[in-house]
Amino acid sequence: MLILLRHGQTEVNAQARLQGRIDLPLDDEGRRQARVSAAHVHATWPGARVVSSPLLRARETAAAIGAHDVDERFVELDYGSWDGMAMSEVDRAEWARWRNDPSFRPPSGESLQELDARVRPALEDLVDEARTGDVVVVSHVSPIKSAITWALGTGPEVTWRCRLDRASFTLIDIGPNGPALTGMNITVH
Repeated sequence: MLILLRHGQTEVNAQARLQGRIDLPLDDEGRRQARVSAAHVHATWPGARVVSSPLLRARETAAAIGAHDVDERFVELDYGSWDGMAMSEVDRAEWARWRNDPSFRPPSGESLQELDARVRPALEDLVDEARTGDVVVVSHVSPIKSAITWALGTGPEVTWRCRLDRASFTLIDIGPNGPALTGMNITVH
């Protein structure tokens, strides 16, 4: 089973600001979410291997579970010059274009297609292991949405129809016919 865990809360995402590559630690609530999520992982998937994004908020969440490997491909989407902005501050026309065009890049950032091009191979690299064991991937909202679309056999155009809360779990079973989404936006906090 692939278990994707979105990291806990930070000061920036608690303010509904885009937090792509801004590398901040968890806040007090985020640390609490990480502890509760870790307890859930230990109770539900004992002995699972843990992989993390390189960003501090994901590594701190993963560290609450225990030893983990870092995979750069699970880093958050690069929002470019939009990083740190409130969603309401982004030009409405550009935001609408982004929502309707998976090849659109925020200025100096990364498109959803580019995100998929790095996340999907990382998922494929875990398929054999996740078929017979449990792998927890601690990452961010956009890479986890990419994993959801991968499991559903769709493309990034579906990304905007998914909601993922902080410290939520997404479950992807790897069966004989490939990945299948079995749970999404599961919160234990």
